[in-house]
Amino acid sequence: MLSKGLENKEIEQARQLAADADRVIVKAGTNSLTDDQSNLDDRKLGKLVDDIVSLLEQEKDVILVSSGAIGAGKGRVGYSEANVEEAQALSTVGQSYLMQRYTESFERYDQKIAQLLLTQHDLENPERFTNVRNTIETLLEWDIVPIINENDAVATEEIQIGDNDMLSSSVAVDIDVDLLVTLTDVGGVYTGNPKEDSTAERIEAVGRNYDEVQAITNESSSNKFGGIQTKVQGARNVSEHGIPAIIAKSTQEGVLEKITAGDSVGTVFIPEDGVQNR
Repeated sequence: MLSKGLENKEIEQARQLAADADRVIVKAGTNSLTDDQSNLDDRKLGKLVDDIVSLLEQEKDVILVSSGAIGAGKGRVGYSEANVEEAQALSTVGQSYLMQRYTESFERYDQKIAQLLLTQHDLENPERFTNVRNTIETLLEWDIVPIINENDAVATEEIQIGDNDMLSSSVAVDIDVDLLVTLTDVGGVYTGNPKEDSTAERIEAVGRNYDEVQAITNESSSNKFGGIQTKVQGARNVSEHGIPAIIAKSTQEGVLEKITAGDSVGTVFIPEDGVQNR
């Protein structure tokens, strides 16, 4: 099942395509940045920054799509939200703190960052998207890492469904990146919930077996399987546009460096147009 219907050559080519990517979007989920009490975890954030810098040192462009504002807000206020309105308020508290911690952590490498708060509507409106794209291109030209987050203060649907997963997918397609890496608290896509099922196996690659994988994640989502459903949807959307995507574990040592070495990390989504054509 792990690579049913897929040839090893296809998987290897997709891994190599990911390794050769010049422009990468890294999406970090809330669980990759917070502790068990949903507070911002400086250790996890610092590791993420270390991993991103490993890509910058290879002269790759990196765009970070970061969740965590609501979690950071919870830690600052000491309050756990009960509804969407409270989550929005917490995000306004947490966003500035999140960026403060990113600024301090990237400063260890003398690396500048910038903040962009977006909604899906910003990407769907042609004029607004042109402005977003121009801003990101300019920041990358200046060797500044753009950090994008959902504008939770005005976006309600995204708080309830999908977080930044679909946003990162849309940005990856619209800005012509070469690779989307989604970091989560599990090691990729599995045949079951690895937190509950010790027999669950990692799915090496997703391509022609997508329908079967989707059926697994749809079933798992009822058990709150780490939001994996929207991560799979986002990665699939990117691969349909000829871009490889990888879902991997944020706590794995040197996870991004291993991806750029072509190692078998996480679950790779094979570009639909065929990697040999890129």
